[in-house]
Amino acid sequence: MAAVTLILLIVGLTSRFIQYLGQAVAGELASEVLLLLMFYRLPDFFLVIVPLAFFLGILLVYGRMYAESEMVVLLGSGMSQRHLLALTFLTSIAVIIFMAAISLSIAPWGVRNTEQLKQNQEQLTEIDLIVAGQFQSFNDGSRVTYAERTNIVPEAGRQLGNVFVALSTESRENGQSDARSETAPPRILLAQNARPVIDIETGARFMRLENVYQYDGTPGQGDFSIAQFDVQSILLPEPTEFEEILEEESLATLDLIGSDQAEHQAEFQWRLSTILLIPVITLIAVPMSQVDPRQGRYSKLISAAIIYATYFLLLQLTRDMVAEGELNAAVGLWWVHALFITVGILLFRYPDLSRYLSLGRTT
Repeated sequence: MAAVTLILLIVGLTSRFIQYLGQAVAGELASEVLLLLMFYRLPDFFLVIVPLAFFLGILLVYGRMYAESEMVVLLGSGMSQRHLLALTFLTSIAVIIFMAAISLSIAPWGVRNTEQLKQNQEQLTEIDLIVAGQFQSFNDGSRVTYAERTNIVPEAGRQLGNVFVALSTESRENGQSDARSETAPPRILLAQNARPVIDIETGARFMRLENVYQYDGTPGQGDFSIAQFDVQSILLPEPTEFEEILEEESLATLDLIGSDQAEHQAEFQWRLSTILLIPVITLIAVPMSQVDPRQGRYSKLISAAIIYATYFLLLQLTRDMVAEGELNAAVGLWWVHALFITVGILLFRYPDLSRYLSLGRTT
């Protein structure tokens, strides 16, 4: 289980880190919050990965014992399938406790901190996202900014020193409304200092440049114009809007208990369901792990992944239906658990059914 968890966790975290890294490169996230975001999102990964890892762990271990005839010896020595199932349930208690801590407490805490981080990021300007000594692209590549150094000025906040700003033709056209904007050449700005300014009345955000040299012209041609300004401002785009986090996901579990709101009932049932996953998949995995020696212990991994994905997706779909009022909370997510408990009982009562879940015999 630990090995499978580690592998799946590395894959999931790498994919998410690449996504966050892309946002940081695009100037949507500050680079210093990347690791914090990954840390706060870690419990959500565990909610998905740990039950699957436990499921596959049972199949791999018992499948090996069946393939090497060790389980045949145990069963022939007096151990019954019920005894094996009871021992596996006993082992699963530790996993259930771990999942309960993650689902009921740690995951909501991580969501709350993630939401706070994202709200803080929405209040940042491009100047807060600039890293000294690096060329950074903003506004879909229409503006490139470079700062030799950054520092904090009392009462003024973050300030950039020796600033280079390259504005493309498209960027200039977006900021002009007259007919001449159609032929506006690219613009280069060199400034001694730059700092963020927010208009109190409109909320518009600007980059205030001081001691500015402005160069307008097309590379390769000689018709450049040069101007000098004491102060010049660049209108910055609206703050980045991050994926909305539902309020009920960040609430403490105690706040959900007894609530008559459909969204809260759905969230509470979802948190309990991630815990109930463990005993239910244990009931399915133990009889499903039976394999013939010629099949090998990997013969049912794909079937197991399909069963788990179906189980998990049905829970998510039903949660959304309860939250939107399309399904009565009394029925809720419980019917999904009842369905897969029935599958587990059938596999346990009729062992021959598990043969249809394998990839086939090997020669």
